[in-house]
Amino acid sequence: MNDVVRDAVDVGADAEVDVVVVGAGQAGLSSAYHLARSGIGHVVLDHSPGPGGAWQFRWPSLTYGRVHGMHALPGMELAGADPLRPSSEVIGAYFAAYEERFGLDVRRPVDVTAVREGGGGRLLVESASGSWSARALVNATGTWDRPFWPRYPGQELFRGRQLHTADYPGPREFAGARVIVVGGGTSAVQHLLEVSEVAAETTWVTRRPPVFREGGFGEAEGRAAVALVEERVRRGLPPRSVVSVTGLALNEAVRAGLESGVLDRLPVFERITPSGAVWADGRRVEADVILWATGFRPAVDHLAPLRLREPGGGIRVEGTRAVRDERVHLVGYGPSASTIGANRAGGAAVREIRRLLARRPSAVSVPA
Repeated sequence: MNDVVRDAVDVGADAEVDVVVVGAGQAGLSSAYHLARSGIGHVVLDHSPGPGGAWQFRWPSLTYGRVHGMHALPGMELAGADPLRPSSEVIGAYFAAYEERFGLDVRRPVDVTAVREGGGGRLLVESASGSWSARALVNATGTWDRPFWPRYPGQELFRGRQLHTADYPGPREFAGARVIVVGGGTSAVQHLLEVSEVAAETTWVTRRPPVFREGGFGEAEGRAAVALVEERVRRGLPPRSVVSVTGLALNEAVRAGLESGVLDRLPVFERITPSGAVWADGRRVEADVILWATGFRPAVDHLAPLRLREPGGGIRVEGTRAVRDERVHLVGYGPSASTIGANRAGGAAVREIRRLLARRPSAVSVPA
């Protein structure tokens, strides 16, 4: 067993700790780093089998050199990585070394099933491996565990294969197949460019016309994009990804895809048939595979007992703090979903938690 994988079983009932961090991806490890530096007692609960967060589940053909904007964790650079090595291996090894270097207390595999009101102003974090009583919670569960599958008429009748980006195995399994790729984000474009090299035919379908971004993407553009996502979170609406408001980078590979016709896009079909899809104008496309590159939703169902959701469907957040419960911080959520955003959010959350813990427990605002 890897030295940084600590056995999660035999945890005493309601073990007390100042802070529980749920998730050991970029956001969770960043938060744990800042908690450790602040001398705050904490534990990190991670449901994955090993270090690497969601990166460990990425498809083998996504090499490190093709990763979009991986930012180093605080206090330890990622240097000298082979750009041809799978990103799952590179980042998994990096996260493992990071946990070891800073002595982070990561328990895995631990599936947190619920966070609810505990006694004495504390939160009760429940799992099949035990329960933890905490004064504050950092939720860093990301989105990978909640792939979004849209529904269309006839979808259940399709005789071919349907899969999501979360299950994408790489291009080899699509050799000779007719493939429809649904989705307008970076993953859809990457899938198309790969699959088109081996497939008999590919068709790209998006709800809205894709927007390609030329030129650089500097700090000012990044702040503007984050501000748009942050505004939705402040209003209690479900967050959109930062990438969704920046557009698709027009790099050399994308230019080649546009010139070859691989990235010629069709609007969404009207319905799915047993052998493909049909559009409102009568167009028909036969397909063996439908690949849904339709994104992910925040994995926050375990927070349901705290009733944090707003009528708009999201959790209203100020900075990283849940407006409905100041003990709960969400990092890697909405505007902090990027790797650099997760780093900053981890530090910001811990600064607020330090102030919270410095107060008397009776002064903590607990929802009615």
